[in-house]
Amino acid sequence: MQQSKSDVWVGLFVMLGVVALVFLALQSANLLTLNFQSGYRVTARFDNIGGLKPQAAVRSAGVVVGRVESITFDDKIFQASVTLQLQDRYAFPKDSSLKILTSGLLGEQYIGIEAGADEHNLVPGDVVIATQSAIVLENLISQFLFNKAAEGVPADSSK
Repeated sequence: MQQSKSDVWVGLFVMLGVVALVFLALQSANLLTLNFQSGYRVTARFDNIGGLKPQAAVRSAGVVVGRVESITFDDKIFQASVTLQLQDRYAFPKDSSLKILTSGLLGEQYIGIEAGADEHNLVPGDVVIATQSAIVLENLISQFLFNKAAEGVPADSSK
């Protein structure tokens, strides 16, 4: 009888540990966000989103003010359409601009908001046009190599 009671407690403790590990794994992979605050949705259009993923952070001045809700491709204008869920307590002017930034050199990507100066704020359903696409490291390297190769070609090749 005593051994079966201790077996139940050990089993419960192990189950609690497994649940805690799964929770931490999902939280660290940004696959689980527990946010009980209401918010409003706005959409932004980008030419290139790089490695941006749903549930990525939306930050302003380094503070998380929302999350990326979904990413779709608009085949009429050939741009990525990113839906953002911003927290209600943060209001941004309509002329705010959005950039896709990277945490560190090779870290995860997030969206940064730079507030504008318009008197009117973004409302649910607005589309932000002032966007800056992600910087793709491979494109920068190839552009650098192309420029270096072009510098090595003599201007007068007839000699």
